[in-house]
Amino acid sequence: MRRVLITGGFGFLGGHLLELLLSCPGNHVHVADNLSSSPLPLDRLLAELPTGGDFTYSIQDLKDQSNGLGHPKYDEIFHLASLVGPAGILPHSGQIASSILGDALRMAEVAIECGARLVFVSSSEVYGGGSDGYCREEMPGRVSAAVSARAEYAAGKLAAEIALLNLSRMRGLDVRVVRPFNVAGPRQSGIGGFVLPRFVGMALASVPITVFGDGKQRRAFTDVRDIAAGLMCVSRSGKSGQVYNLGNLDNLCTILDLAHEVKEITGSTSEIRPVDGRSIYGPFYEEAQEKIPDATRARDELGWHPRIPRRQTVIDSVAYMRALPVEILHRLRGF
Repeated sequence: MRRVLITGGFGFLGGHLLELLLSCPGNHVHVADNLSSSPLPLDRLLAELPTGGDFTYSIQDLKDQSNGLGHPKYDEIFHLASLVGPAGILPHSGQIASSILGDALRMAEVAIECGARLVFVSSSEVYGGGSDGYCREEMPGRVSAAVSARAEYAAGKLAAEIALLNLSRMRGLDVRVVRPFNVAGPRQSGIGGFVLPRFVGMALASVPITVFGDGKQRRAFTDVRDIAAGLMCVSRSGKSGQVYNLGNLDNLCTILDLAHEVKEITGSTSEIRPVDGRSIYGPFYEEAQEKIPDATRARDELGWHPRIPRRQTVIDSVAYMRALPVEILHRLRGF
């Protein structure tokens, strides 16, 4: 029996990883989550999980490990717990970096004590804008000189990466780092500022689909189910001390393209309207730079290939949101 811990396992990505692990025999999975970023009420999420899996959970902050995080020993730890979202991080400015780094170091100590393999979910934000937007693992991490919540988030993730990789060299921590790119799909919440659920929610409500600026920003959207599969590949086949990009270059499009695709798939009559993102999220909101993934390392070393095209991700997200009760739909759409 493989004993697996997922921190943040009731979040958007964590919930999909939990589903995947529970569908595989031989895993006992424990989730530790404080529910601060969960897209769904806990009872709804639990109802959507596959039945028959070996699964326990605790509602807790990672600072409190009085219960031993559910078990005295783990074989595998996926550390996903984090503040998330371009708008979701804004209220936490000044505490973002310390939260990210502190939690990463806490999980490193747990992994070292257990002799567990640790997968740390970082962010493509550590690249800044990359080189013409394109990002390879060999490129240096870059943080914007501008003072912003987004810069603090990127700095926190980069500092956590460096600390964990140093612990790998100095204390034998078995760690792999994952940098996911523009994760999207069913169950994502627009509350944190994520664009696909916002667009789908607006289209279904027949209100204007608000595109920030001219909408020419490019994003390589990667289906959450492909990312969850990638996390398992990194853990089971990756190298300790290595960094892996997970992203789908085939899904590259502009934000304006995405808005038109959502409108067409939903059959909505909503107009597509340009706005300033700060008019919605306040003066401290900052738009992301282009970050386009080079996932060659994950493909060549792990055999990971993202399989879900962007259009299918949109179709599945629309179908999921259409089927939700109204009160949950209002929670997810983020406007």
